[in-house]
Parts: sequence; structure tokens; C-alpha cells
Amino acid sequence: MTTQMCADADEAVAGIEDGSTVLVGGFGMAGMPVDLIDALIRQGAKGLTVVSNNAGNGDTGLAALLAEGRVRKVICSFPRQSDSWVFDELYRAGRIELEVVPQGNLAERMRAAGAGIGAFFCPTGVGTLLAEGKETREIDGRTHVLEYPIKGDVALIGAYRADRMGNLVYRKTARNFGPVMATAATTVIAQVREIVDTGALDPETVVTPSIFVDRVVQEAGRA
Repeated sequence: MTTQMCADADEAVAGIEDGSTVLVGGFGMAGMPVDLIDALIRQGAKGLTVVSNNAGNGDTGLAALLAEGRVRKVICSFPRQSDSWVFDELYRAGRIELEVVPQGNLAERMRAAGAGIGAFFCPTGVGTLLAEGKETREIDGRTHVLEYPIKGDVALIGAYRADRMGNLVYRKTARNFGPVMATAATTVIAQVREIVDTGALDPETVVTPSIFVDRVVQEAGRA
């Protein structure tokens, strides 16, 4: 497979279908692929299920996608914070579904999808509403809940640098959910600050190998 170097974000998100499950990287705004999300708004796909750590911040990025009414359901760890007014309004009005997943479970469920793991038992969430209706099992004297993988049709992730093969490196906290999302989606689209020649990246620093990356686009204004 050859990674496609896209001319712009609109080309990068072309073909995303209505009803897709879209994994969106970012920890708050760190590593949030804003250019790709804005392009997805222009592209018009609707009825989406979005999997992300947060449910949007302020009025930009993921929050803007929610405000456009394109998202049917959000699967996330932190749906509410001081600047999540877009999601709050939609949820209170019954216009969006929510599945809350503990942060570690969220990452592990996507990692499991990428690793081909059918399901796993985890103690997080036992005794809470998040465990209601789920299978449990005693392991080493402790109750565990059965969790299933989360697989995406598309992953939109932000990285720091890519080479022309599509290998990715990340910068500091922007390396959050991107690496596991890149293994868990059928189509992986990466927004990067810089594209360098093949061979310019130290192989020891590559976090996401090009085999997982389908499309790369440089952030607007950085060419």
C-alpha cells in the first residue's frame, strides 16, 4: 500500500460516507486534526458516530462538527468541561447520543481492535452505571467487566511530522490517541505540520509506521 500525499484537507477527507464511525484524535486541542474536521464539515457526511477523548471544545474543531448536526452519537471519556457548551446543548435537547467510556478503556478498546483481540476483561467501571448490563467475571479475586473493541471506518489524527512514505512522528502531548486510532480504522488520514523527504526521519522515532496510514496532508499555511 502506498500512502497518498494529498494536496489539501478536502482531498484528504473525500469519500467519507454517511453513517461512518470516525475516530478523532486529540486530548482537548492537543493533537486535534482541526483542518481535517473543517474539511469534513465541508464534505457533508452526516449521521456520524464520533469516537474521541472529548466531545468538543469551544466552537471550533469537533465542536463545530457537532454544531452542524452531522454527528448522531459520541463515544468519549470526557463529554463535559467548561467549554463543552455545544455538546451540552445538543445532549440536553436529545439531539445526540452519548456513550461514556473510561479513558483507559477507550484507548484499550481501540488498541484491541487494531490487535485483532475479540474482547477483554477490565476492572475499570465495576460497580458503576458504566458496567450495567455487561458480562462480569472474577479474575484473581477481583471483578472484571467484559469490553469489546472499537473499530473505526475512518481515523482523523494529528501528527507532527511525516515522511513521503507516510511514517509519522508526534510531538509531546499531541501523541495521545493517534497511535492506537491509526491501527483501529480502515482508512487513516493524518494531518501533519511538516512533510519531509523519505529517509529524513530517524527510524527509531517513528511511532506510526506508514503501513497504517492511507492519506497525509500538511496543515494549511505550512507548505
